[in-house]
Amino acid sequence: MTMMSLLQCVALSLLIGSVCCNPIQVFSEPGIYDEGELMGALEGYEPEMSNMVEEAEDYEDVPDDDMPSLSDIEEAENADLDQINPTITYGDIAVNPRTRNAHPCTARGCKWPKHSNGLVYVPVEISSRYNEAEKSVILNGLASFYRTTCIRFVWRKTSQDYLSFIPKDGCWSYLGRQGGKQEVSLQRSGCIYHQTVQHEVLHALGFHHEQVRSDRDNHVTILTKNIIPGKERNFEKTATNNLRTPYDYNSVMHYGRFAFSTERGKLPTIVPKPNPNVRIGLATQMSSNDILRVNRLYNC
Repeated sequence: MTMMSLLQCVALSLLIGSVCCNPIQVFSEPGIYDEGELMGALEGYEPEMSNMVEEAEDYEDVPDDDMPSLSDIEEAENADLDQINPTITYGDIAVNPRTRNAHPCTARGCKWPKHSNGLVYVPVEISSRYNEAEKSVILNGLASFYRTTCIRFVWRKTSQDYLSFIPKDGCWSYLGRQGGKQEVSLQRSGCIYHQTVQHEVLHALGFHHEQVRSDRDNHVTILTKNIIPGKERNFEKTATNNLRTPYDYNSVMHYGRFAFSTERGKLPTIVPKPNPNVRIGLATQMSSNDILRVNRLYNC
């Protein structure tokens, strides 16, 4: 642990009254730390990076023409998930097979509860099947919410409702708080990127994809003829609560222009308007609008 992270850890522990300078080696064991200790550990965690993590960190330096969009990543990893339980809709949103829908959940009370201190605590556990480098990407993705929102991810001890990060097939998440153990799948090969962690966590907080929001037809054209047959449902509009924020081509929740295309790189499925050349789906982190929406939804 560096001197700076040690000082941060000690300072935070003084504020919250708990010891937080614990080794990362036991982060995969849920129920060991209390809320303060997880926050302190996340605040001061600066792991030695492996080649895989360095590749993730260098992701935004890839030339635009060669950079895969978030939808490229998820489409590749989720290609064979149509028949699994849970059912996957909209590319990466898991739904209970009994309901088979992914309508906006915030209207039916799927937000995570807010504490009397103004913070929203979301209990988590992380599978021990991830190696240390993979855990660091997940942890840094969770920690990124601390800097700009009131969301606080804490180790699950006895909480009934919690997120369980697991390396199942594909990258996917449920929409909003479902109740009980709620899986977030980040496949070890192909899904461990900062933007993918943020994307799936935003789903778990209650946010849908940008390109299916209620006013999307004012901002993009969906070229149905170029969509892989059977994948059209991934583009169905949803009656979203847009929280008085503008449509955001730079949102980490926006898919790329060739999402589910019959001929990737040639036949676009999502075209911005009025300027068809606007970049979409290449976000490497949450945009200012993504952050604003979290803060408005949870009254941060």
